[in-house]
Amino acid sequence: MTDSRDRAALIEHDRRFFDALVAGDAARLGELLADDFLLVGVEDGSVVPRSALLDAVTAGAVTFPAVESFPEEAVVRRIGDVGIVVGRTGMNFVNSDGTGFVAGSRYTHVFAKDSATGWRLVSAQGTRITSADR
Repeated sequence: MTDSRDRAALIEHDRRFFDALVAGDAARLGELLADDFLLVGVEDGSVVPRSALLDAVTAGAVTFPAVESFPEEAVVRRIGDVGIVVGRTGMNFVNSDGTGFVAGSRYTHVFAKDSATGWRLVSAQGTRITSADR
């Protein structure tokens, strides 16, 4: 069962994650991500470890000009010390070669909570929405 405080905390963590991506703030991302964080890319399904994401953001190799999220639609669950957010975004990013990618996506973010760090993002996976159901 997820209470309103858990929902608010996890939605806020999601917002901070998206804001740090848009700002290109690798230091802030480093605070939000678990040491063993993994990202599964929405564009190509590649698996990106924490260090590679932070390096790419630091170097400006990938930028996120905009990420629009829809927190009111998010499904939030807590199971013990694990929080799961399934949400929707409208996002665009630019690769180091200048190619861009724009997509609506559904994502799953998995968080782990501990007494020292609070909620930290452990895993993120995006799936491009190809239907009219955005």
